[in-house]
Amino acid sequence: MVKAGIPYWRLSGFYFFYFASLGVLIPYWSLYLKSLGFNSLTIGSLIAILPATKLIAPYIWGWLADHTRRSMFIIRVAAIFSVLSFSLVFVSQQLWWLTIVMLLFSFFWNAMLPQYEAMTLNHLGNDTHRYSMIRLWGSLGFIVIVVIIGDLLQSYGTDLIPLVVLFTFVTISIASFMVPEKLNIPHVDHSPIWSVIEQPKVLAFLIVCFLMLCSHGPYYTFYTIYLEEQGYSSHMIGVLWAVGVLAEVIIFLLMHRLLPMFGARKLLIVTLLLTTLRWLIIGFFVDDLSMLFLAQLIHAFSFGVFHAVGISLVHDYFTGSHQGRGQALYASTSYGAGVAVGSLVSGLVWDKWGADVLFVFASCCTVVALGIVWKFIESPDKVHG
Repeated sequence: MVKAGIPYWRLSGFYFFYFASLGVLIPYWSLYLKSLGFNSLTIGSLIAILPATKLIAPYIWGWLADHTRRSMFIIRVAAIFSVLSFSLVFVSQQLWWLTIVMLLFSFFWNAMLPQYEAMTLNHLGNDTHRYSMIRLWGSLGFIVIVVIIGDLLQSYGTDLIPLVVLFTFVTISIASFMVPEKLNIPHVDHSPIWSVIEQPKVLAFLIVCFLMLCSHGPYYTFYTIYLEEQGYSSHMIGVLWAVGVLAEVIIFLLMHRLLPMFGARKLLIVTLLLTTLRWLIIGFFVDDLSMLFLAQLIHAFSFGVFHAVGISLVHDYFTGSHQGRGQALYASTSYGAGVAVGSLVSGLVWDKWGADVLFVFASCCTVVALGIVWKFIESPDKVHG
């Protein structure tokens, strides 16, 4: 359990609603864009905007958070502007307009999570290994919305999708005002952040993050469309997404024990091996529902374990005044550059070579990442807490 004095439910509530928004955007936004008549290259390019803004937005907001030490204030401002900018999606469905709107709302939406991660760890103090006990509520939010939307789409169609996204953005804004501010601790080390980044283990870690999330690009961009083209119902597609995130929730419940027990290096090696297997299963066994369920269960590792280990290593590598920018750098390298490149490659490959080649590309990314972990990444001498 998390210690008394930590605002567990308020911290968890924000994660619930933030990842509920992700539960609409990741599985279903590409489906909405397809319903507007865009081709696969255009869909891949538009989807790439969401992670691409993570290359810049989190770091800008992270710099502000580190210098003002007011993370929650910045999160609240970003949440409000996310609502206002996403509302513009209802003005027009022209490609140029959607491009501008997606650039705008993702700039603010992507600003929130890295700062919230850093602030959550500040609230936890010496109990940072219990982060996953709070973060699992984000996964539950994702599950709830992805299943509900999967059912509603059968009755109301894809026009429902932007309405639900707007609703989740409003709930994020409300939740942000419920969470108390927790100032980060000033650090006596005023060395530039590059002195941390240039360490071989840190550079290696960031490259692994890029490759891992690049491998997720095909999954995030075309998995729903892929299953729909194979004849799966929207209900079953929602269930498959939910199974993956449910597996993630279970592993989050265990991570506060697994991380101290096995260490970051061993967990990363197992995770990358299993993720390679997952992409090959999706690419070559899409007709076998039982194999798809197996692939989704591996999401416990390819996202759950990887993310928990990643957050822990960032907290170890980037200390004190570098915390906000460290989390932002992790987000921009992985969920930003990694997913953006993976999404763009997906848009280029999907029509020309098909899903099997695309998911082989994904598995190659994780194999290269595995080699880097094997050579450069070691577990910290001690896990916090």
